[in-house]
Amino acid sequence: MARAAWLLGMRLVTAAVAAATSRIEVGTWVLSALHRNPGLTAKVAETIDEISGGRFLLGLGSGHAGKQGEAFGYPPDHTIGRYEEALQIIVPLLREGSADFHGQFHTAVDLLARPRGPRQGRIPIMLGAHGPRTMRLAARHADIWSAYATESSLPTAFEAMLEGLDAACADVGRDPGSLGRSIGVVVEPTDESGAEAADMGVPIQGTATEIAETFQAFARMGVTRLEVLLWPDVGPVVESMAPVLAALDG
Repeated sequence: MARAAWLLGMRLVTAAVAAATSRIEVGTWVLSALHRNPGLTAKVAETIDEISGGRFLLGLGSGHAGKQGEAFGYPPDHTIGRYEEALQIIVPLLREGSADFHGQFHTAVDLLARPRGPRQGRIPIMLGAHGPRTMRLAARHADIWSAYATESSLPTAFEAMLEGLDAACADVGRDPGSLGRSIGVVVEPTDESGAEAADMGVPIQGTATEIAETFQAFARMGVTRLEVLLWPDVGPVVESMAPVLAALDG
């Protein structure tokens, strides 16, 4: 019952945000492929894209961040293999409207995506990848590659990872410029700190101008979007990002 409620809650919250907004992009940063049936995941994506009027972005990863898999009783083995098979169902369902796949972990038998949403075949897919194998999956299937800060949110911490992504694109014969690049970073825009003590790595800190300059450094590295996690994630801290946005617009 707890597992079902958790999965249903994720879908309902995302759909509710889509229904309650009209302009902002709505998406799942890196949903766990391990925790969800791939065919249902694709159908939910189509439904939320319909609710949002074509503003949904499907973010997906292999799962098992921390102990979440253990807590819900999901299998601990072959995490990437399960993810790879899930993509063999999700990608053709979203792109072509049908999937037929028989694997070790997942199966889809003449599965159709019906009804289709407003962007048939064009819902953006963002795939999380930190290692060579998952990077190749992102290079092969994704519109956007996604990673997140572990030890540090500073731009230099991602240089080797971006080089690895270019190598993965070369491996699969893809133009690296055709793949969006998204990185999740932790930002402490006020004097209140604690992210590093909470094992979130070194955060981005400083004045609004300094934080904006750090964001711009990511852009110069070829990063096309940042997923910003604020510490702490409370109202006044959110409001303190306004000068950062103003500095970026200036």
